Amino acid sequence: MKVFMTGGTGFVGAYLSRELVKQGHEVTILSRREKPPAVQVPGIRLITGDPTQEGSWMGAAPEHQWIINLGGASIFGRWSPAYKQEIYESRIRTTRNLVIALAAGDRRQLLCSASAVGYYGPRGDEVLTEESPQDSDFLARLGADWEAEALKARELGLRVVITRFGIVLGRGGGALGQMAPMFRRFLGGPLGSGKQWFSWIHQGDLARAFSFIAEHPEIHGPVNFTAPNPVRNRDLARALGRALRRPAWLPAPGFMIRLAMGELAESLLTGQRVIPKRLLDAGFKFNFPTIEAALKDLLD
Repeated sequence: MKVFMTGGTGFVGAYLSRELVKQGHEVTILSRREKPPAVQVPGIRLITGDPTQEGSWMGAAPEHQWIINLGGASIFGRWSPAYKQEIYESRIRTTRNLVIALAAGDRRQLLCSASAVGYYGPRGDEVLTEESPQDSDFLARLGADWEAEALKARELGLRVVITRFGIVLGRGGGALGQMAPMFRRFLGGPLGSGKQWFSWIHQGDLARAFSFIAEHPEIHGPVNFTAPNPVRNRDLARALGRALRRPAWLPAPGFMIRLAMGELAESLLTGQRVIPKRLLDAGFKFNFPTIEAALKDLLD
């Protein structure tokens, strides 16, 4: 298929675009930069434009059968009021403009629009599936509004799938790129109490889940992109320590994380216990269902 992708130069998008090309898809990435290094590989076409603004790029999107919307400013940083507004507006405006652009298409397209498990908010030990209600904190409100913009494409006749990401574990960046160096320097350990749940997915399974969605037209609406075995943060630390042959005994106190990260710290210190019920019910098989298997593959 011909694939159009926003956010294709980021950690998740760059990996996903390469995997889709390997599967025989033609991928077009919308980028603010003319030559982003992450995607300079054969089979990927780049067009330049700002998805938060209307522009000539909007004429290209309807030419594709599969639209993947990953665009948005990173949530990882200190949340000043101005940065929270940037996080919010980058997602809402990108998705809104994309749906406007797709109105000129043939109405048989598939739109996979990203969201995140932050939609559910901090829920302790509660097991969360796609049917669980949203919470009311910043990330939950962001997720709900982001998803609502994407779901407007259903009025155009498109099939819309909301991909609610857990933490994506992969090589070359992301959460693992932040955690592993600390463990290698003997500074690794749990965050805060370590009791909070960590819902994650291996980048390989994430790419396979996208392809699975494309091949199963009966799937629509929200789909949790998480491994079937979430872990507590302290168990993640232990597994990472074992994989790197390093101790995992040095916890990061909650007050230090709050000082460093501000409001974002509450999300890091609470977390969600999310299960990919819809993928499992549809018959998707994870290659890396456990954190041990994922880390072994990624860190070998």
